[in-house]
Amino acid sequence: MKSRFGPDGVHLFDRETGLNLLLDEIRVPDEVWACAPRQVSIALTNACDLDCPFCYAPKHAAVLDAERVRRWLDELDAAGCLGVGFGGGEPTLYRRLVQVCRYAHEHTALAITMTTHGHRWTPELVDALHGSVNFVRVSVDGVGAAYELLRGRSFTELLTRIELIASAFRFGVNCVVNATTLPQLDAVAELAAQVGAAELLLLPERPARGRNGAHQAIVDPMHQWIGRYPGPLPIMLGEGDTGPLPIAVPLPNETGLRAYAHIDASGTVRRTSFDTMGQPIDDRGVLAALHQLHRTEAAA
Repeated sequence: MKSRFGPDGVHLFDRETGLNLLLDEIRVPDEVWACAPRQVSIALTNACDLDCPFCYAPKHAAVLDAERVRRWLDELDAAGCLGVGFGGGEPTLYRRLVQVCRYAHEHTALAITMTTHGHRWTPELVDALHGSVNFVRVSVDGVGAAYELLRGRSFTELLTRIELIASAFRFGVNCVVNATTLPQLDAVAELAAQVGAAELLLLPERPARGRNGAHQAIVDPMHQWIGRYPGPLPIMLGEGDTGPLPIAVPLPNETGLRAYAHIDASGTVRRTSFDTMGQPIDDRGVLAALHQLHRTEAAA
């Protein structure tokens, strides 16, 4: 298990099983706290072969150099980061995806996760990534015709791809919540349980591409749905989206850039993937950029 020292104690993490243990009775001197965020997402490319109306990912062409990514993985691992999530765009369009994932598995103790629309997965890709990727998140925004309206792809084909992913990886289902998908939550949750997902992550739509995002008339019913959900799946929500829901906060003192950061496909580190403020990563590395971003945010 990998250990991480921080203001809440000693955090132990097993990337193979996803098991987390927190020894909160141990007081850790601040001079040995982990310097890196607990989790980092990396958009490997802005390229995507779908055109979802609610997508807030940047649309300009950008792709990360694989050698830079490998250096960042080494740096983050040594500084106490526990896991990296690859996304985009669509990460399966990144030509060096297999090599980068294998490097992370063989040369670091980082857990590697991935967020994907699922439609490009083949038996060959599953074989190539098996053993190097610890968790896959598949975007499923509604079922049947509702999914096809938003994603422009066959829902039947998606189910085939999910079955393929499920044969080799622990995986979860992501659902963007908006006026179209809110009435679909029961069906999405039932589907996720049926296909063997480990969790359901609900993501209120963010403002993008002339759309206003999920307003309170969407978010409030979503919270109510979560409160009465009787099913077997853990329901996950992004930070800041939990509203009045009672939630567990295992690491109350590890917040902000100590908890999470995002690196976009242009090589800029941000607090989240939809933040406008960012710091380009230069030859000094990720930690130097994170430090400068923290100073810039504090001064703003």
